Amino acid sequence: MSHSKNLLAGIGVLALSLFAAHAFVPPYIERQRNQTLIADPPPVPVTSRLRHRGLLIADLHADSLLWDRDLDRSSDRGHLDLPRMRAGNIALQIFSIVTRVPRGFNMEANAPGLDNITGLSIVQGLPPATWFDLGARVLYHSARLQALADEPRNRLSLIRTRADLARFLDRRRSDPQRLAALLAIEGAHAFEGDLENVERFFGAGIRLVGLVHLFDNRVGGSAHGLHKGGLTAFGRRLIARLERNHMLVDLAHASPQLFRDAVAASTRPLIVSHTGVKGTCPGTRNLSDTQLRALARGGGIVGIGFWPEAVCGKDTAAVVRAIRHAVRVMGVRHVALGSDYDGAVTLPWDAAHMEQLTHGLIAAGFAQEEIDLIMGGNVLRLLARTLPAPATGHP
Repeated sequence: MSHSKNLLAGIGVLALSLFAAHAFVPPYIERQRNQTLIADPPPVPVTSRLRHRGLLIADLHADSLLWDRDLDRSSDRGHLDLPRMRAGNIALQIFSIVTRVPRGFNMEANAPGLDNITGLSIVQGLPPATWFDLGARVLYHSARLQALADEPRNRLSLIRTRADLARFLDRRRSDPQRLAALLAIEGAHAFEGDLENVERFFGAGIRLVGLVHLFDNRVGGSAHGLHKGGLTAFGRRLIARLERNHMLVDLAHASPQLFRDAVAASTRPLIVSHTGVKGTCPGTRNLSDTQLRALARGGGIVGIGFWPEAVCGKDTAAVVRAIRHAVRVMGVRHVALGSDYDGAVTLPWDAAHMEQLTHGLIAAGFAQEEIDLIMGGNVLRLLARTLPAPATGHP
């Protein structure tokens, strides 16, 4: 009898420990990782606020699906959720799925190593299938975003086709509170060397694929990897198959050689979803003027990030300087936003205060048409050209 009591007591302690871990550990981790320098920025002038409310804003990169939050509810942690998108007038957000992060990673040289996302998945109470299977993580988070879109009260459209995008833009004209989302993967290690996963992930709604993240993988070299090599034979096959399915290729985090090889191998416009530029900030993964020009020649776009390591500053002015440099080098039709909201970074402001950037661009002398393009027009134009055809979701 005493043995049974001890066993039950042990089970109770374990259950309590798991509950405590789920309730307290993920919020603590996120509060440490996703910080905002100015929680309540000063209000912008009325003219800037009105100008901001008239924009169609699109952002190329947020990692919000990584964290244990209900994105349909406003939160006091992290950077982005649906209410804060509405407050900041962000019409379309690309949500990226992070599937693997090396423990103790740095910005210079990482091996795949032990995986932080495994532990995070466990303490957040994700299904056991996601604990050690990268593909399962992609499918889980894809379904999670689809569930948000399926709930009518969220007024969220998940964009899979050109028709979806056109329908969303039409509905937003009469309902400015309607939002849109598009799914991406950060790092093609999620394919685990199997090209059949292209169609599998396509079916789950993935439309943008980052080739690498924080370490080298079977596709090629990361700017933060050990070898920083070029595009592999598998990588060439993957790009061809992604393009056949009208899925966009993202070169964020790519090594210089992988960047060159992917530009040469691609036949469709490329995206760098979130980065800085070496012209204002000589960071490890920031883009040179040569890379910016190559991206523009192919019809691609660059998303300028908001975090200090991307722009060498902690305020709106630093972000605006990076945008101005990219515009001078590439032309205004190739520059966009790549905030990296909820990407384990510290940002000047959260999604609710996106008007800070509009005001910064106005104060820096950008013309109205230029602001329209930078804040969202370029992304919407590219998606309208490159997403799959409407009838079946395939090209």
